[in-house]
Amino acid sequence: MQTRKLGKNGPEVSTIGLGCMGMSDLYGNADRMESIATIHEAIDKGVTLFDTGDFYGMGHNELLLKEALKGTKRDKAFISVKTGVLRSPDGGWIGMDNRPQAIKNALAYTLQRLGTDYIDLYQPARVDPNVPIEETIGAMADLVTQGYVKHIGLSEANAETVRKAHAVHPISWLQIEYSLFSRGIEAEILPTLRELGISLSAYGVLSRGLLSGKWRKERQAQIDFRSFAPRFMGENLDQNLALVEALRQIAVEKQTTVAQLAIGWVLAQGDDIIPLIGARKRSHLEDAFAAVNLELTQSDLERIEAAVPADKVAGTRYAKEQMGMLGVE
Repeated sequence: MQTRKLGKNGPEVSTIGLGCMGMSDLYGNADRMESIATIHEAIDKGVTLFDTGDFYGMGHNELLLKEALKGTKRDKAFISVKTGVLRSPDGGWIGMDNRPQAIKNALAYTLQRLGTDYIDLYQPARVDPNVPIEETIGAMADLVTQGYVKHIGLSEANAETVRKAHAVHPISWLQIEYSLFSRGIEAEILPTLRELGISLSAYGVLSRGLLSGKWRKERQAQIDFRSFAPRFMGENLDQNLALVEALRQIAVEKQTTVAQLAIGWVLAQGDDIIPLIGARKRSHLEDAFAAVNLELTQSDLERIEAAVPADKVAGTRYAKEQMGMLGVE
């Protein structure tokens, strides 16, 4: 496994990270033992970056990660944690709370669930419109000073917010969706990150399965997060799957898979980009590991982008109400 530097002066982490959310939330039931086996497989293949959130399964994901990392030397695993999202007992979403006291309180519980005395990277999962970002990052900076947090990140923040946060304390990465199907950050956000020396933690690199090359319309009968995502609905889905088929032609010529090509494209956009691969099964990791060694020429990249024009992707990545909460596109 190759490595990439976190931020301008940060540590080296594995070129790809493992996003653990699906093992606990949003994508239907997951097999606990297979989830743990998937984390172990990732470790065996050189993955050091593990991404979780205190609200993934209302603490379930952190407890799962603790169990899976048992026996792994603490300094061999880079753990990033998102916080600030509020959940109800029935699993519903009831807002955000990024007040300084809430951030510090949440970390106390996270440390306990993970069984560690520090977090490698801590970040608000969303920007709380009721709390100035300077106050949130200031609280996290206090946690850095106290030794409970090593690095600070942001998630789903626009360029202006990134600048404000970075002025309070160095931001190591911005975590945001980036894929062939989600390229909105290229206009302003990505240039801002590069100006400030901040890495991009890219999630959704397979657009929640659309770019896996394995998605079929009949899978819509499954009830999970994607049942309500615009890109998976009606004519939008037809148009998006047509783009996938155009990508498949290039993959066949390159003797690779659609998923490997999609991941490889993200990796090729810069050494400051660290893709997160969401996986619940060991088989989900195969394309990611192969993509790390996939060589794409400039001609390949141009053909890929011509096959999947950014303005031809149908539907937003979240429903309208959720897109309004993001404030980044």
